[in-house]
Amino acid sequence: MAGKIKLKIGNSVIVKPSVLDPDLGTDISGWQGRISQINPENNSICIDWDSITLKNIPSEVIFKCEEEGLDWSQIYLEPTDVELTQAKDTEKDVAAIIEEIEAKHRWSHLGEEGKRIQAVLVDVEPDDEIAAFETWSEHLKKVLSFPFKAKVAEFQETGQLRNDDQVTLEGITSVEDLYGILVKVKHERRGYDFPLCDLEATDSKSPNYGFLRDYVVWFANR
Repeated sequence: MAGKIKLKIGNSVIVKPSVLDPDLGTDISGWQGRISQINPENNSICIDWDSITLKNIPSEVIFKCEEEGLDWSQIYLEPTDVELTQAKDTEKDVAAIIEEIEAKHRWSHLGEEGKRIQAVLVDVEPDDEIAAFETWSEHLKKVLSFPFKAKVAEFQETGQLRNDDQVTLEGITSVEDLYGILVKVKHERRGYDFPLCDLEATDSKSPNYGFLRDYVVWFANR
């Protein structure tokens, strides 16, 4: 009871030894942050991790939190799990490191596909979509083996091609801001420029299938 009386919103606290994350079961002894909420009705406090703790959270823990929809920047514990300590940073420091982590793990919620997407876009600013398209274009030119068979996987309101049409994908032609990467495809002896985001490789066991799928998933979630 004494612990609950002492703690106030804004206090800096440190997690006591042998305390586990209630969601992940990992040891969080020594993690530090500031109390942002106190809930007497269920005997819990919300701790917003400080910048030093956030910087040292293992990347795989943040990835797992993103994948499972958990908040890695704060945690709910019982008051007896922590003790008062001195702040080692400022809230401005916290905001800066959160922005850095969010940029690094922007696609982690997509699981393994997200990891691969993040690797492709590691040097691209999050809001620079044209740069992202161009980066994908260069990446796919290197990893895709042309030509290969594909099918139209999205409903088409206009144009000559329709959903499930079988095409031969011959190569990347250009990048534009609306449809992203455009490719040259051949269908029934006729050639078309077509959005790569609407295609799917027909051989699900080929490397082309996975490379193309990563781009399509990114395009749909960008």
